[in-house]
Amino acid sequence: MGILTLIAAAASGLMAGLFFAFSAAVMPGLADLPAEHARGAMRRINVRIQNPVFLLVFVGNVILCGIEVFQGRIVGGLLYIVGSFLLTMVVNVPMNNRLERTDDAYWPEYLRKWTIWNHVRCVACLASMIILLLGF
Repeated sequence: MGILTLIAAAASGLMAGLFFAFSAAVMPGLADLPAEHARGAMRRINVRIQNPVFLLVFVGNVILCGIEVFQGRIVGGLLYIVGSFLLTMVVNVPMNNRLERTDDAYWPEYLRKWTIWNHVRCVACLASMIILLLGF
């Protein structure tokens, strides 16, 4: 196993942990707040998450997993690319953008749907890490 595979696996694990923290603590915590406060907090989180450290791991791992796919570790690489990055871009980011534009009435729907898709991202990243470490 090469160093790039280990880094890709570690990055997938880091993202799994981040998504797990949101599923296990952040979103349930926000669910306990009134919609106006929860929506405001999530809007701030969505701004603050876009920082160099997060983006290095989140986007950088797309490149690493692309290399993994090219080198034959197709399942592990695609799990991250599709299950984390593309899912985020196609589902979670549009929901975040809508949250930014709408009023508090959207919060319950957002909370439910965003969290479900976040669970999927968590599992995809965890599976990516395990499969990359196993060499698939």
